[in-house]
Amino acid sequence: MATETKHQLPFKLNNPDLLHSLSFVNGKWTKAKSGKTFDVVDPGTGKPWIACPTNDASDVDEAVNSSHACFESYKKISPRKRAQMLYKWDALIKENKEDIATILVYETGKPRSEAYGEIDYSTGFTWWFAGEAERIQGSVFTPALPNRRVFTIKQPLGVAVALVPWNFPIAMILRKAGAALAAGCTMVIKPSPETPITVLTLAYLAQKAGFSDGALNVLTTDLEKTPELSEALCRHPLVNKVTFTGSTRIGKLVAKICADNLKKVTLELGGNCPVLIFDDANLEQALGQIFALKYRHAGQACITANRIYVQSGIFDKFVERWHAETQKIVVGHGSDEKTTMGPVTTPRGIEKALALIEDAKKKGAKILTGGKKMEKDGGYFFEPTIITGVTPDMDVCCEEAFAPISTFIMFETEDEAIKAANDTSMGLASYCFTKNVDRTWRLFEKLEAGMIGLNTGNASAAESPFGGIKQSGYGKESGKDVAVDEYLITKTGTFTLEEQS
Repeated sequence: MATETKHQLPFKLNNPDLLHSLSFVNGKWTKAKSGKTFDVVDPGTGKPWIACPTNDASDVDEAVNSSHACFESYKKISPRKRAQMLYKWDALIKENKEDIATILVYETGKPRSEAYGEIDYSTGFTWWFAGEAERIQGSVFTPALPNRRVFTIKQPLGVAVALVPWNFPIAMILRKAGAALAAGCTMVIKPSPETPITVLTLAYLAQKAGFSDGALNVLTTDLEKTPELSEALCRHPLVNKVTFTGSTRIGKLVAKICADNLKKVTLELGGNCPVLIFDDANLEQALGQIFALKYRHAGQACITANRIYVQSGIFDKFVERWHAETQKIVVGHGSDEKTTMGPVTTPRGIEKALALIEDAKKKGAKILTGGKKMEKDGGYFFEPTIITGVTPDMDVCCEEAFAPISTFIMFETEDEAIKAANDTSMGLASYCFTKNVDRTWRLFEKLEAGMIGLNTGNASAAESPFGGIKQSGYGKESGKDVAVDEYLITKTGTFTLEEQS
């Protein structure tokens, strides 16, 4: 192991060189200027297992300056060379899949099978953006005025900052950094305090893939210093782009800070995602898709099913089948091969879940199963929960739960369902299940969300634009052209032809 930790590791890696616990700046493993550290906790036991630097505003200048210095040379590298490094990075991540999955389990709490799934999903971004690097193109055309030609070129913005959450730390980094590096930008990453180690592992492998010192810097910090460090990164004069994934409340603060200097911003914010299941839906298809979506990572995904609307003709049958499947869930530590659902990642997740359930009960909802914290091995475990009789005035209907809570609401008509689904300030994703083709098109056009799952609960992929509308943010990540464009400027040239005499 290349860096030290003051705790006893609860696991062994096949490649110990992967594990680092210091920040990564200009190709070197560095401590915080303050010398302070914070603990990273295993959500499955509640015990710390490694410590990382508590970086603050005083550490920002060195990191951004090194990324800017690297940008001056990196932007001149040919697109093919950038693509080759991205392909190499992709290959190294896949080669070390077992060890990365282990680290991910002990940081997030998710079961090992889900850790594998995240890595497979995430490397879709490195592979995709490697291909996109060579497809950044301008244009030439003839304008309205005679004897003129207009042409455009696309150039990288410069240093980008990524502020990322803990629920999918590998996917969030590879989706953001993959696009930035493909475009010719460099990046400074501030990982979540819960999941810095997986991000540091990715930075180590990026260096091994050939990316220059400063191309990908990582500054870790604790929960207390996160606002200070994030604001200093957003305000730095050499930072030209900020990409943030997290809550709407914090996203608005990031947007305000970046507006002071007109920095380009991409915001992927909270969701309150509805599912509409109609009488004519394939029940088993809807159940399989939405059940997996709901309980993946213990309900801690921004695009998870937050409100499940089921038409009256199949409501009782669907809830009965859902209840039966819920009883099969095995809750435990992510490292146990029998586990199908791990803990929530933070104690705050349990506190919020209990508050949502208490509010629902007071307002007349029925807790069909679950609803309590599980006393298990000191970890942050919560029972898979089903709530019926949910009404729009309940907090669980209005807020993103980020916990294994399934809420069921009966509806009668299509118009009623659409109105209820859109009755939220959020607009990240919506899902619908029906075998009526006309209805499918109506729902696709009328549901107010940036992403619509039509008879599917898994709509996210490297080739598909990812992002919301309304207060779920703006800008797109992944997808053809649009994601890389978030890290580019378009420069227009106008040329006047001189007529031959």
